[in-house]
Amino acid sequence: MSGEREVSDFLKHLSDERQLSPNTVKAYAKDLDDLTAFLDQYLGRTAWSWADADVDRLALRGFLGWCGRRGLSKRTAARKLAAVRSFFRFLHREGRTQANPGRAVRAPKLEKRLPGHLSTGDVREVFDFAERAAGRNTLAGTRTLVIVELLYGSGLRLSELHGLDVGDVDERVGQARVLGKGRKERIVPVTEAAARAIERYGLRRGEVTDRTLGPLLVNQRGGRLSRRSIQTSVRRCFEEAAGARGLSAHALRHTFATHLLEAGADLLAVKELLGHVSLSTTQIYTHTSKERLLEVYRESHPRSE
Repeated sequence: MSGEREVSDFLKHLSDERQLSPNTVKAYAKDLDDLTAFLDQYLGRTAWSWADADVDRLALRGFLGWCGRRGLSKRTAARKLAAVRSFFRFLHREGRTQANPGRAVRAPKLEKRLPGHLSTGDVREVFDFAERAAGRNTLAGTRTLVIVELLYGSGLRLSELHGLDVGDVDERVGQARVLGKGRKERIVPVTEAAARAIERYGLRRGEVTDRTLGPLLVNQRGGRLSRRSIQTSVRRCFEEAAGARGLSAHALRHTFATHLLEAGADLLAVKELLGHVSLSTTQIYTHTSKERLLEVYRESHPRSE
């Protein structure tokens, strides 16, 4: 593979220095594999280096076109370009290339996509189902309620919930310590309802493993519950709410943010609760709120037609 050493060094930098998650590093590796495959075709040879003059702005624009011809969405192509820019930035900083050709390539223009979220009525139906499941007093049933309480009540990412250990949650003070993107730690609130759910679940959890140690969410063997199993639990709850069908577990985090802003929460406070690095990432939820306000206006105002 052309430029294999540089790619390997870059991925090591992402893992060791930037401390990105294994899944994120794997995604960068896939994007650079695709770029390499394209450049082999574009240059008509396999013996080339990242510092070659032919690996320039036009080549990277060609890569975006190649992505489009393969049926990839503009959003996916833009993500791949971001990975390429980051890679060339690393090479330029390390003195391995004279420039970063990715800087001169314009990313595809994306349509603003509002995150999927639930209405208050849908949330009520989801929690009604989860409460009934917990009422059966089984490990799986009580665990399902904990899952939806923490995703919606604390705004956790799926990966954050998956990695949560018993010792990370302090039900007495209503807080949990989570490890977010880039291995950044933050403190999130734990609602009283979530604390009660954790206490009830803890009795069933204690039947399969030590109550005071290990992962918070466990399977029947006492091992850490998989992300797929968390998703499955949430989807079962979503099947009860018509407006939630087809959404992923991440929709509860989106709903957490949307409902806070609609209730008048400060944008900066929501940013900190979500663990966003940039305020612009949080601002997408203000668009969601505006859309809902416009919907109410169109439905209610006599002169809106």
